[in-house]
Formats: sequence, structure tokens, C-alpha cells
Amino acid sequence: MNIPSDLKYTKDHEWVRVNGNEATVGITEFAQKELGDIVFVEVETLDENLEEGETFGTIEAVKTVSDLFMPLEGTVIEYNDDLADTPEIINKDPYGAGWIIKIAIKNTADIENLMDAVAYKAHLEG
Repeated sequence: MNIPSDLKYTKDHEWVRVNGNEATVGITEFAQKELGDIVFVEVETLDENLEEGETFGTIEAVKTVSDLFMPLEGTVIEYNDDLADTPEIINKDPYGAGWIIKIAIKNTADIENLMDAVAYKAHLEG
């Protein structure tokens, strides 16, 4: 399973790519495989400030719907518009073109609370 070492991870199987005080967020390869074929992504929190752990959207697959959780406190500043017409990009490229949102991080020190690739792999192995 692909777990890029340059990303941070949450227990909810989201990845975070930090760039200064902004972060790009998506779901991990593990999450998209568990969900199956993704058919819809909804994010109605654009321009909203959300706490860590709050729901920022939902992701729908053929067999289930799952909430998406904020990995860090911040403001949702961008949504991947490509997902409106082709949500299956997440299945094909979860760490690249399949990103979901970008956030302005409120406190970059909170990044330390996220898992690195080694810790996330251990989390998966339980």
C-alpha cells in the first residue's frame, strides 16, 4: 500500500500536505479502497472556519457514505472542482489529482499532532 513519507495522516485516513500555513487534504489509498468506487463528493464548508475533527464534507461510494473530518483547525479556502464531474479521480490518484480541499491553517503547531507515514502504517496494522 502506498503511504507517501512526505505527508501527514489522521486516524480517520485523511492525508495532509503542508505548505507553509496552507494544507491540502485528501483521503488515503487505504480509505479509497475501503470505500470502493467513489461516485460523489460534497463540500459545503468553503470559506468556513472549522475546528479540528469537525465534518467538512461527505464522500459517497457505491456502497456507503462517509463524513470527511478536518485534520487541523482552519478555514476551507478551496475545493477541488474536478471532483464535481469526476469524483473517481480519488480512486485513481488519491494523493495527487484526487485532493479534496485546501485549508488555511489556524495554528501550524497543530501539525505536530498528525501522524507521519511510519505512525500511520502502524495505525493501519493496529
